Amino acid sequence: MSTASVPLPAWISYGVIPLINLMLAFFFSGLVIWSIGENPFEALKFLVQGALGRGDAIGFTLFYATSFIFTGLSVAVAFHAGLFNIGSEGQAYIGGLGAALVALALDRYVPWYVTMPFAIAGAAIFGAAWAFIPAWLQAKRGSHIVITTIMFNFIAAALMVYLLVNVFIVPGKMAPETRTFLPGGQLPKLDWLMALFGLRLGPAPFNVSFVIALVMCFLVWVLIWRTKLGYEMRTLGVSPTAAVYAGVPYVRTVIVAMLISGALAGMMALNVVMGASARLQVEFVAGAGFVGIAVSLMGRSHPVGILFAALLFGILYQGGADLSFEMPNITRDMIVVIQGLVILFAGALEYMLRPAMVRLYQQFAGK
Repeated sequence: MSTASVPLPAWISYGVIPLINLMLAFFFSGLVIWSIGENPFEALKFLVQGALGRGDAIGFTLFYATSFIFTGLSVAVAFHAGLFNIGSEGQAYIGGLGAALVALALDRYVPWYVTMPFAIAGAAIFGAAWAFIPAWLQAKRGSHIVITTIMFNFIAAALMVYLLVNVFIVPGKMAPETRTFLPGGQLPKLDWLMALFGLRLGPAPFNVSFVIALVMCFLVWVLIWRTKLGYEMRTLGVSPTAAVYAGVPYVRTVIVAMLISGALAGMMALNVVMGASARLQVEFVAGAGFVGIAVSLMGRSHPVGILFAALLFGILYQGGADLSFEMPNITRDMIVVIQGLVILFAGALEYMLRPAMVRLYQQFAGK
Protein backbone atom coordinates (compact mmCIF):
# COMPACT_ATOMS: atom_id res chain seq x y z
CA MET A 1 0.00 0.00 0.00
CA SER A 2 1.24 3.49 -0.86
CA THR A 3 2.26 5.57 2.14
CA ALA A 4 0.04 8.37 0.80
CA SER A 5 -3.05 6.30 1.56
CA VAL A 6 -2.00 5.15 5.04
CA PRO A 7 -3.92 7.07 7.72
CA LEU A 8 -1.90 8.64 10.51
CA PRO A 9 -3.18 9.91 13.87
CA ALA A 10 -4.06 13.59 13.90
CA TRP A 11 -1.32 14.35 16.43
CA ILE A 12 1.26 13.13 13.90
CA SER A 13 -0.29 14.69 10.77
CA TYR A 14 -1.09 18.04 12.36
CA GLY A 15 1.53 18.17 15.10
CA VAL A 16 4.69 16.14 14.64
CA ILE A 17 5.17 16.49 10.87
CA PRO A 18 4.63 20.30 10.76
CA LEU A 19 6.94 20.72 13.76
CA ILE A 20 9.73 18.72 12.12
CA ASN A 21 9.26 20.63 8.87
CA LEU A 22 9.51 23.90 10.79
CA MET A 23 12.69 22.73 12.52
CA LEU A 24 14.18 21.84 9.14
CA ALA A 25 13.27 25.28 7.82
CA PHE A 26 15.05 26.98 10.71
CA PHE A 27 18.01 24.62 10.38
CA PHE A 28 18.58 25.57 6.74
CA SER A 29 17.92 29.21 7.58
CA GLY A 30 20.68 28.92 10.16
CA LEU A 31 23.00 27.56 7.49
CA VAL A 32 22.23 30.55 5.29
CA ILE A 33 22.96 32.95 8.17
CA TRP A 34 26.15 31.08 9.07
CA SER A 35 27.29 31.24 5.42
CA ILE A 36 27.36 35.07 5.57
CA GLY A 37 29.47 35.01 8.72
CA GLU A 38 26.81 35.58 11.37
CA ASN A 39 25.96 33.44 14.38
CA PRO A 40 22.60 31.71 13.75
CA PHE A 41 21.94 31.30 17.49
CA GLU A 42 22.45 35.01 18.06
CA ALA A 43 20.15 35.69 15.14
CA LEU A 44 17.48 33.43 16.63
CA LYS A 45 17.82 35.23 19.96
CA PHE A 46 17.33 38.64 18.37
CA LEU A 47 14.41 37.30 16.30
CA VAL A 48 12.56 35.97 19.33
CA GLN A 49 13.34 38.99 21.51
CA GLY A 50 12.26 41.36 18.76
CA ALA A 51 8.92 39.59 18.40
CA LEU A 52 8.13 38.55 21.97
CA GLY A 53 10.56 40.35 24.27
CA ARG A 54 8.52 43.49 25.02
CA GLY A 55 4.89 44.48 25.25
CA ASP A 56 5.01 46.63 22.12
CA ALA A 57 6.84 43.86 20.23
CA ILE A 58 4.13 41.36 21.14
CA GLY A 59 1.55 43.92 20.08
CA PHE A 60 3.12 44.30 16.64
CA THR A 61 3.43 40.52 16.30
CA LEU A 62 -0.27 40.04 17.08
CA PHE A 63 -1.17 42.91 14.76
CA TYR A 64 0.55 41.20 11.82
CA ALA A 65 -0.88 37.83 12.85
CA THR A 66 -4.41 39.27 12.79
CA SER A 67 -4.14 40.14 9.11
CA PHE A 68 -2.71 36.70 8.33
CA ILE A 69 -5.53 34.95 10.18
CA PHE A 70 -8.13 36.60 7.96
CA THR A 71 -6.31 35.89 4.70
CA GLY A 72 -5.36 32.37 5.82
CA LEU A 73 -9.01 31.59 6.55
CA SER A 74 -9.93 33.06 3.18
CA VAL A 75 -7.59 30.71 1.31
CA ALA A 76 -8.62 27.73 3.48
CA VAL A 77 -12.36 28.05 2.84
CA ALA A 78 -11.83 28.10 -0.92
CA PHE A 79 -9.31 25.26 -0.69
CA HIS A 80 -11.79 22.99 1.08
CA ALA A 81 -14.03 23.38 -1.97
CA GLY A 82 -11.18 22.49 -4.31
CA LEU A 83 -10.52 26.11 -5.28
CA PHE A 84 -7.13 27.83 -5.04
CA ASN A 85 -7.99 31.45 -4.32
CA ILE A 86 -4.93 33.54 -5.17
CA GLY A 87 -7.00 36.71 -5.04
CA SER A 88 -7.14 37.41 -1.30
CA GLU A 89 -4.78 40.34 -1.85
CA GLY A 90 -7.20 42.12 -4.19
CA GLN A 91 -10.26 41.10 -2.20
CA ALA A 92 -8.72 42.57 0.96
CA TYR A 93 -7.91 45.74 -0.98
CA ILE A 94 -11.52 46.17 -2.12
CA GLY A 95 -12.73 45.17 1.34
CA GLY A 96 -10.82 48.16 2.66
CA LEU A 97 -12.90 50.38 0.40
CA GLY A 98 -16.09 48.99 1.95
CA ALA A 99 -14.83 49.50 5.49
CA ALA A 100 -13.59 53.02 4.70
CA LEU A 101 -16.90 54.09 3.15
CA VAL A 102 -18.73 53.01 6.31
CA ALA A 103 -16.22 54.77 8.58
CA LEU A 104 -16.36 57.98 6.54
CA ALA A 105 -20.15 57.95 6.61
CA LEU A 106 -20.69 57.18 10.31
CA ASP A 107 -17.65 58.36 12.27
CA ARG A 108 -19.14 61.82 12.88
CA TYR A 109 -22.40 60.53 14.32
CA VAL A 110 -21.94 57.30 16.28
CA PRO A 111 -19.30 55.67 18.52
CA TRP A 112 -16.95 52.98 17.21
CA TYR A 113 -18.97 50.06 18.54
CA VAL A 114 -21.93 51.14 16.42
CA THR A 115 -19.75 51.68 13.36
CA MET A 116 -17.93 48.36 13.76
CA PRO A 117 -20.70 45.91 12.73
CA PHE A 118 -21.53 48.00 9.67
CA ALA A 119 -17.82 48.18 8.79
CA ILE A 120 -17.52 44.40 9.15
CA ALA A 121 -20.47 43.99 6.81
CA GLY A 122 -19.10 46.56 4.36
CA ALA A 123 -15.65 44.96 4.22
CA ALA A 124 -17.15 41.48 3.86
CA ILE A 125 -19.63 42.49 1.15
CA PHE A 126 -17.04 44.36 -0.93
CA GLY A 127 -14.54 41.51 -0.61
CA ALA A 128 -17.17 38.94 -1.55
CA ALA A 129 -18.30 41.06 -4.51
CA TRP A 130 -14.73 41.15 -5.82
CA ALA A 131 -14.58 37.34 -5.61
CA PHE A 132 -17.94 36.85 -7.35
CA ILE A 133 -16.85 37.32 -10.98
CA PRO A 134 -13.91 34.84 -10.76
CA ALA A 135 -16.26 32.43 -8.97
CA TRP A 136 -18.94 32.78 -11.66
CA LEU A 137 -16.37 32.35 -14.44
CA GLN A 138 -15.09 29.17 -12.78
CA ALA A 139 -18.53 27.73 -12.11
CA LYS A 140 -20.26 28.65 -15.37
CA ARG A 141 -17.48 28.99 -17.94
CA GLY A 142 -14.68 26.79 -16.62
CA SER A 143 -12.18 29.64 -16.37
CA HIS A 144 -9.41 28.63 -13.98
CA ILE A 145 -9.84 30.31 -10.61
CA VAL A 146 -6.07 30.80 -10.17
CA ILE A 147 -5.74 32.84 -13.36
CA THR A 148 -8.83 34.99 -12.83
CA THR A 149 -8.10 35.78 -9.18
CA ILE A 150 -4.51 36.75 -9.99
CA MET A 151 -5.72 39.11 -12.70
CA PHE A 152 -8.30 40.61 -10.35
CA ASN A 153 -5.49 41.48 -7.92
CA PHE A 154 -4.02 43.80 -10.54
CA ILE A 155 -7.42 45.24 -11.42
CA ALA A 156 -8.10 45.94 -7.72
CA ALA A 157 -4.75 47.70 -7.33
CA ALA A 158 -5.37 49.92 -10.37
CA LEU A 159 -8.93 50.69 -9.31
CA MET A 160 -7.91 51.66 -5.77
CA VAL A 161 -5.11 53.92 -7.00
CA TYR A 162 -7.57 55.69 -9.29
CA LEU A 163 -10.14 56.14 -6.51
CA LEU A 164 -7.63 57.38 -3.96
CA VAL A 165 -5.98 59.79 -6.37
CA ASN A 166 -9.10 61.15 -8.05
CA VAL A 167 -12.05 60.63 -5.68
CA PHE A 168 -11.10 60.21 -2.02
CA ILE A 169 -7.94 62.31 -1.79
CA VAL A 170 -8.10 65.15 0.71
CA PRO A 171 -8.16 68.50 -1.19
CA GLY A 172 -4.82 70.26 -0.97
CA LYS A 173 -2.84 67.15 0.02
CA MET A 174 -0.46 65.13 -2.11
CA ALA A 175 -0.83 61.79 -0.33
CA PRO A 176 -3.33 59.47 -2.09
CA GLU A 177 -5.43 58.63 0.96
CA THR A 178 -8.74 59.46 2.59
CA ARG A 179 -9.11 61.83 5.50
CA THR A 180 -8.29 60.43 8.93
CA PHE A 181 -11.32 58.82 10.53
CA LEU A 182 -12.72 60.38 13.66
CA PRO A 183 -12.82 58.22 16.82
CA GLY A 184 -16.23 56.89 15.78
CA GLY A 185 -14.56 55.22 12.79
CA GLN A 186 -11.53 53.78 14.58
CA LEU A 187 -11.20 50.38 16.24
CA PRO A 188 -9.70 50.79 19.73
CA LYS A 189 -6.46 49.20 20.80
CA LEU A 190 -6.41 46.17 23.09
CA ASP A 191 -4.06 47.83 25.58
CA TRP A 192 -6.28 46.64 28.44
CA LEU A 193 -5.68 43.03 27.34
CA MET A 194 -1.92 43.53 27.40
CA ALA A 195 -2.20 45.22 30.80
CA LEU A 196 -3.74 42.02 32.21
CA PHE A 197 -0.35 40.38 31.62
CA GLY A 198 1.59 43.34 32.98
CA LEU A 199 2.65 44.53 29.52
CA ARG A 200 2.49 47.94 27.86
CA LEU A 201 1.22 48.01 24.30
CA GLY A 202 2.99 51.26 23.46
CA PRO A 203 2.73 52.34 19.82
CA ALA A 204 1.72 48.90 18.54
CA PRO A 205 -1.61 49.01 16.63
CA PHE A 206 -2.94 45.76 18.15
CA ASN A 207 -6.71 46.30 18.09
CA VAL A 208 -10.20 44.83 18.38
CA SER A 209 -9.99 43.20 14.94
CA PHE A 210 -7.92 40.44 16.62
CA VAL A 211 -11.04 39.44 18.55
CA ILE A 212 -13.04 39.50 15.31
CA ALA A 213 -10.40 37.22 13.72
CA LEU A 214 -10.74 34.71 16.57
CA VAL A 215 -14.52 34.72 16.15
CA MET A 216 -14.07 34.07 12.43
CA CYS A 217 -11.82 31.09 13.24
CA PHE A 218 -14.63 29.56 15.27
CA LEU A 219 -17.29 30.33 12.66
CA VAL A 220 -15.18 28.83 9.85
CA TRP A 221 -14.72 25.67 11.93
CA VAL A 222 -18.49 25.47 12.41
CA LEU A 223 -19.09 26.08 8.70
CA ILE A 224 -16.63 23.50 7.38
CA TRP A 225 -17.17 20.68 9.86
CA ARG A 226 -20.64 21.21 11.33
CA THR A 227 -22.90 22.30 8.46
CA LYS A 228 -24.38 20.73 5.34
CA LEU A 229 -22.78 23.41 3.17
CA GLY A 230 -19.37 22.66 4.66
CA TYR A 231 -19.83 18.96 3.97
CA GLU A 232 -20.76 19.75 0.37
CA MET A 233 -17.70 21.97 0.02
CA ARG A 234 -15.37 19.30 1.38
CA THR A 235 -16.95 16.66 -0.86
CA LEU A 236 -16.49 18.91 -3.88
CA GLY A 237 -12.89 19.50 -2.89
CA VAL A 238 -12.12 15.79 -2.64
CA SER A 239 -13.87 14.72 -5.86
CA PRO A 240 -15.97 17.08 -7.99
CA THR A 241 -17.27 14.17 -10.07
CA ALA A 242 -18.43 12.20 -7.04
CA ALA A 243 -19.91 15.34 -5.47
CA VAL A 244 -21.99 16.16 -8.54
CA TYR A 245 -23.06 12.51 -8.84
CA ALA A 246 -24.21 12.62 -5.20
CA GLY A 247 -26.34 15.70 -5.88
CA VAL A 248 -24.08 18.51 -4.68
CA PRO A 249 -24.97 21.63 -6.72
CA TYR A 250 -21.63 22.48 -8.32
CA VAL A 251 -22.32 26.04 -9.45
CA ARG A 252 -23.93 27.13 -6.20
CA THR A 253 -21.25 25.54 -4.01
CA VAL A 254 -18.36 27.06 -5.97
CA ILE A 255 -19.88 30.53 -5.93
CA VAL A 256 -20.86 30.43 -2.25
CA ALA A 257 -17.43 29.12 -1.22
CA MET A 258 -15.70 31.92 -3.11
CA LEU A 259 -18.07 34.55 -1.73
CA ILE A 260 -17.24 33.43 1.83
CA SER A 261 -13.55 33.34 0.95
CA GLY A 262 -13.68 36.86 -0.47
CA ALA A 263 -15.63 38.13 2.53
CA LEU A 264 -12.98 36.82 4.94
CA ALA A 265 -10.22 38.42 2.88
CA GLY A 266 -12.13 41.72 2.81
CA MET A 267 -12.40 41.71 6.59
CA MET A 268 -8.62 41.74 6.84
CA ALA A 269 -8.85 45.46 5.97
CA LEU A 270 -10.46 46.20 9.34
CA ASN A 271 -7.13 45.56 11.05
CA VAL A 272 -5.19 48.10 9.03
CA VAL A 273 -7.71 50.61 7.72
CA MET A 274 -9.72 51.11 10.92
CA GLY A 275 -7.34 49.71 13.51
CA ALA A 276 -3.86 50.97 12.56
CA SER A 277 -3.85 53.88 10.12
CA ALA A 278 -7.45 55.14 10.61
CA ARG A 279 -7.64 55.96 6.90
CA LEU A 280 -7.59 54.21 3.54
CA GLN A 281 -4.16 54.29 1.89
CA VAL A 282 -2.47 52.87 -1.19
CA GLU A 283 -1.03 49.35 -0.80
CA PHE A 284 -2.26 48.93 2.77
CA VAL A 285 -2.60 45.14 2.30
CA ALA A 286 1.21 44.91 1.90
CA GLY A 287 1.29 41.29 0.72
CA ALA A 288 -0.87 39.85 3.51
CA GLY A 289 -3.08 38.14 0.93
CA PHE A 290 -0.15 36.15 -0.44
CA VAL A 291 1.16 35.34 3.05
CA GLY A 292 -2.31 33.93 3.73
CA ILE A 293 -1.62 31.22 1.16
CA ALA A 294 1.42 30.05 3.12
CA VAL A 295 -0.46 30.37 6.42
CA SER A 296 -3.29 28.21 5.10
CA LEU A 297 -0.92 25.56 3.72
CA MET A 298 1.09 25.43 6.91
CA GLY A 299 -2.06 25.32 9.03
CA ARG A 300 -3.46 22.43 6.97
CA SER A 301 -6.49 24.63 6.17
CA HIS A 302 -7.78 24.18 9.73
CA PRO A 303 -8.64 27.28 11.81
CA VAL A 304 -6.50 26.16 14.75
CA GLY A 305 -3.54 25.45 12.50
CA ILE A 306 -4.06 28.77 10.72
CA LEU A 307 -4.05 30.60 14.05
CA PHE A 308 -0.66 29.14 15.02
CA ALA A 309 0.78 29.60 11.52
CA ALA A 310 -0.35 33.24 11.51
CA LEU A 311 1.38 33.77 14.87
CA LEU A 312 4.57 32.24 13.45
CA PHE A 313 4.54 34.58 10.46
CA GLY A 314 3.75 37.48 12.77
CA ILE A 315 6.88 36.58 14.73
CA LEU A 316 8.92 36.39 11.52
CA TYR A 317 7.66 39.79 10.36
CA GLN A 318 8.14 41.66 13.63
CA GLY A 319 11.21 39.76 14.83
CA GLY A 320 12.76 40.02 11.39
CA ALA A 321 12.60 43.81 11.53
CA ASP A 322 14.49 43.87 14.83
CA LEU A 323 16.93 41.22 13.61
CA SER A 324 17.92 43.26 10.56
CA PHE A 325 18.49 46.26 12.85
CA GLU A 326 20.61 44.37 15.40
CA MET A 327 22.56 42.41 12.75
CA PRO A 328 22.86 44.66 9.67
CA ASN A 329 24.41 41.89 7.57
CA ILE A 330 21.07 40.11 7.76
CA THR A 331 19.03 42.35 5.51
CA ARG A 332 15.28 42.39 4.95
CA ASP A 333 15.92 40.27 1.87
CA MET A 334 17.49 37.63 4.11
CA ILE A 335 14.35 37.67 6.25
CA VAL A 336 12.34 37.01 3.10
CA VAL A 337 14.63 34.04 2.42
CA ILE A 338 13.88 32.67 5.89
CA GLN A 339 10.16 33.13 5.33
CA GLY A 340 10.53 31.40 1.97
CA LEU A 341 12.25 28.42 3.60
CA VAL A 342 9.44 28.15 6.14
CA ILE A 343 6.93 28.18 3.29
CA LEU A 344 8.98 25.64 1.33
CA PHE A 345 9.28 23.09 4.11
CA ALA A 346 5.96 23.66 5.87
CA GLY A 347 3.92 24.16 2.71
CA ALA A 348 5.32 22.89 -0.56
CA LEU A 349 7.22 19.98 1.04
CA GLU A 350 4.69 19.21 3.75
CA TYR A 351 4.53 15.52 2.80
CA MET A 352 8.27 15.03 2.31
CA LEU A 353 8.61 13.28 5.68
CA ARG A 354 5.33 11.40 5.50
CA PRO A 355 6.72 8.08 4.11
CA ALA A 356 9.31 7.89 6.91
CA MET A 357 6.71 8.79 9.54
CA VAL A 358 4.36 6.11 8.19
CA ARG A 359 7.07 3.46 8.44
CA LEU A 360 7.98 4.53 11.99
CA TYR A 361 4.34 4.56 13.04
CA GLN A 362 3.68 1.13 11.56
CA GLN A 363 6.82 -0.23 13.23
CA PHE A 364 6.00 1.07 16.72
CA ALA A 365 2.26 0.45 16.43
CA GLY A 366 2.81 -3.10 15.25
CA LYS A 367 0.83 -2.62 12.02
